[in-house]
Amino acid sequence: MISVEQLGWETSTVGELDHRLLKAPHVKLRSATLGEKGDVAYCIDLRINRPNADEYSSTTELHSVEHFLLEGFRRYLPENFLSVGIMGCQTGFYLVLLNEGSRQKICSVYKNILSDMLAATKVPYASIRECGNYRNHNLELAQNIARRVLDAESNWLKVV
Repeated sequence: MISVEQLGWETSTVGELDHRLLKAPHVKLRSATLGEKGDVAYCIDLRINRPNADEYSSTTELHSVEHFLLEGFRRYLPENFLSVGIMGCQTGFYLVLLNEGSRQKICSVYKNILSDMLAATKVPYASIRECGNYRNHNLELAQNIARRVLDAESNWLKVV
């Protein structure tokens, strides 16, 4: 059995919520799926823009931030990181972790990655060898998002 409360998550915000009520930026547990052998896959909603409020990020911004999240979660949580993907609505990312659902740890790593972005001199994995659309990156735009999300850190858990 998975206790989301023990992991530090507010139970009322877990799962699918009315998108008209969501605030951003926020970090919330979307789901926790227990496997047959006891492993747990956690899906985390890393929302950077408020849904349906004309606050959408460009594909260039999202693509560059995605690369930073990919590199950062691989580096900080190598045993747990499975995937990060852009939300099609252009308001954030889905993070998938294996056997790591601690709100405190996830938020701490997320903060480290965003801070690393501000000090970066290039977007990771942005070469023709590593990226299918390597020309579609912009470090400055990604850093603007990182700065905005970091500035709102005190509100990350205020989902609705």
